[in-house]
Amino acid sequence: MLRLAVIVLLLANAGYYAWSQGLLRPLGYAPQEQSEPQRMNQQIRPETLQILKVNPSKTSSAAPSATPASPPLAAAANESPSPPPAASAPADTAECLQAGVFDDRQAEVLRAAAAGLPTGSWALEPTPVPGRWMVYMGRFDDVETLDRKRAELRTRKVDHDRAGGTFELGLSLGRFASKEAAERELANLGNRGVRTARVIQERAESPGFTLRLPAVNDALRAQLDVLRTAMAGKTLRTCG
Repeated sequence: MLRLAVIVLLLANAGYYAWSQGLLRPLGYAPQEQSEPQRMNQQIRPETLQILKVNPSKTSSAAPSATPASPPLAAAANESPSPPPAASAPADTAECLQAGVFDDRQAEVLRAAAAGLPTGSWALEPTPVPGRWMVYMGRFDDVETLDRKRAELRTRKVDHDRAGGTFELGLSLGRFASKEAAERELANLGNRGVRTARVIQERAESPGFTLRLPAVNDALRAQLDVLRTAMAGKTLRTCG
């Protein structure tokens, strides 16, 4: 079967070759000829055509220059550069400054020092100093007794420090802005075994004053040196 297929394929190829080459034209089997005689009739003196060589150097020299032309001098002269924007002067900004709190004596010193400043540029505003209460233990007879009590408090893990000032030799177990808060803490300490502490007023409420300069600009800032020695070590800060 395979041999028959090969023989048929060879005969078909041989027949196609004979047909395409016109070998079967006498039998009436041949491909149709493609010709355009009218193109030959349209040629005009084909014998005069010549093939010429092109000189590469002449071709490149004849190419136009790619360098852009410079602008006319007159036009360039008329175009003056734009002036740079003028730098604006920094604004003289004012800020609010304050210092304090000062007691009555310190406030009197400040009033005298600030008297030469512009009117309305400063003020001493009343700022009462609230009283303060302490959970206090003491006063002990000597340092040895004080140290023994401190060791006892450390064992009970109770925070404390030296009372200081007129309350030596004694210990502070906490300072509070109100008597009620101090008494609550004393009750808590009693639950932890602290029995000999008590609540005392460490500092009574007293009048106080805050120095306030609402609008300090550069001109006023240069005059503030007169206040430095009268401020009792306090410094000016931004108003809160």
